[in-house]
Amino acid sequence: MVNDASMGRRERKKTATRTAILEAATALFLERGFDAVTVREIADKADVTPKTVFAHFPRKEALVFSTEGEQRDRLVAAVRGRAPGTTVSEALKVHYLAEIALLRTEPMNRIMALTEDSPSLVEYAERMWLRHENALVDALTEEFGLDEPSMEIRFYARFALQIPLMARQADPEPAMETGFRLLDEGWARYDPTRRRRARAGRSTRPPE
Repeated sequence: MVNDASMGRRERKKTATRTAILEAATALFLERGFDAVTVREIADKADVTPKTVFAHFPRKEALVFSTEGEQRDRLVAAVRGRAPGTTVSEALKVHYLAEIALLRTEPMNRIMALTEDSPSLVEYAERMWLRHENALVDALTEEFGLDEPSMEIRFYARFALQIPLMARQADPEPAMETGFRLLDEGWARYDPTRRRRARAGRSTRPPE
């Protein structure tokens, strides 16, 4: 049986290797641009093999966006941890604006400039963001006490995730207001609790 000390050392070594790879990749990308740097060069700078790089990061693009899980967790926390009386859309709007503001600070603004210079990174960033759809759907389904997500919840989550992608291309705050206003006009007609009560009423109604 492997003892806890051995497991702890292995995890620390794994974390140290991952950090070294990220630091090497970031330095090279900022110096020469994403497309001009090879995985072999990153591996050499981090003193590991290319196989080790891919063991930690399945694609080269993942070296730029290594905090996907943290981004997803912040999104879900914005919904689940919102103040009483705050709608989901209001909470998401505040969260999105905070995330956009974060992208404009050092060193994130340099990473974003790097991303905008590479079509493959732009595509990867958008696909990465939209992968959070299931997490948002799950949070909303739990919010309304449903066993399965409704089609309305699925559509809301998909459309809500598109809003910050479009808002980043314009003045974020008015763009965000416009996006959520249009989305909420449809969402306001949806009451999952009322629909659940209606289904329960039908199921208990005696047969004619």
